[in-house]
Amino acid sequence: MIFNLLAILLGISTIVFALVAIYTKKLIFAILATGGVSLFASILYLLMAAPDVALTEAAIGSGLTTLIFLFILNKIKEEDV
Repeated sequence: MIFNLLAILLGISTIVFALVAIYTKKLIFAILATGGVSLFASILYLLMAAPDVALTEAAIGSGLTTLIFLFILNKIKEEDV
């Protein structure tokens, strides 16, 4: 029962973060929302007994990709100035 409720809440949160990433006008919010989608997806993978996929999604999808996007955004803003 609690597992199903938690999975539903995580799924809804993932969809909300995806919609924020799509419809927001600020790039920083879109990047952070994309990281949130990956983070919630990794938690869902962990709940579904796939710890190897969850670890990969958390490290690459949520962590490394978000950091690379933020680094590139910072570089682009520096060149504009």
